[in-house]
Amino acid sequence: MIDFSSKTVLITGGSRGIGAACVKLFANANADVAFTYSSNQTAAKKLASEISKTKKIKHYMVDLNSATEIEECTQKIISDFGMIDILINNAGIWKYGKADELTLEEWEETIRINLTGTFLFTKAVIPTMKKNRFGRIINISSTAGQRGEPFYSHYASSKGGVIALTKSLAAELGEYNINVNCVAPGWVITDMSAGVFSDSEYKEKVRNDIPVKRIATAEDIAGPVLFLASDLARHINGEILNVNGGSVLCG
Repeated sequence: MIDFSSKTVLITGGSRGIGAACVKLFANANADVAFTYSSNQTAAKKLASEISKTKKIKHYMVDLNSATEIEECTQKIISDFGMIDILINNAGIWKYGKADELTLEEWEETIRINLTGTFLFTKAVIPTMKKNRFGRIINISSTAGQRGEPFYSHYASSKGGVIALTKSLAAELGEYNINVNCVAPGWVITDMSAGVFSDSEYKEKVRNDIPVKRIATAEDIAGPVLFLASDLARHINGEILNVNGGSVLCG
């Protein structure tokens, strides 16, 4: 039922985890796919080669700390594909830090990549979406952005900012047929969480604390992203869709 033929999607941070799951799912739904990565070219090439036999897909290395690179990358994608219909702002970092020990540099790095990076990619695609009078923007936030998270105050702040940005842009861009929504995952088994889940007892505790008694996979997050980008969700705008198995029941 969901078919993205003739649509181009840009997925940031698409070489691994949730981003890679989104790349595969959108490609399977017949979209042309562009995705960015920050450093692991081997993983990016491997993912693209798995799909490119039957789909149009390209990967682009970009430094999320550079506003210039983000703008240039976006314009290159528009040149290569002709348009960007759907933007998935997924790229981000998650680093431990006690509030009284965080350096300003550590704080600013997380805000710059998670929040400012989301804003800059969004800003770069808005003109072409306005021109085409169509766009779907889905931002990946976190339950941490809704309830806070001890020892990750910089991360929670950045993701709370993503939620506020989502709602603001939804109200601003809706008249141009550009819908802006957000997916807020809870715990997900990805490379990012591999470190904390190396403790099997802690992993089991996390699993048991989730009402559905399992930890999400990257594919569990990619599915709702695909839905929000589809025509099935055309009247959903400014929504924060929680995907956490019932572990955090916030609106």
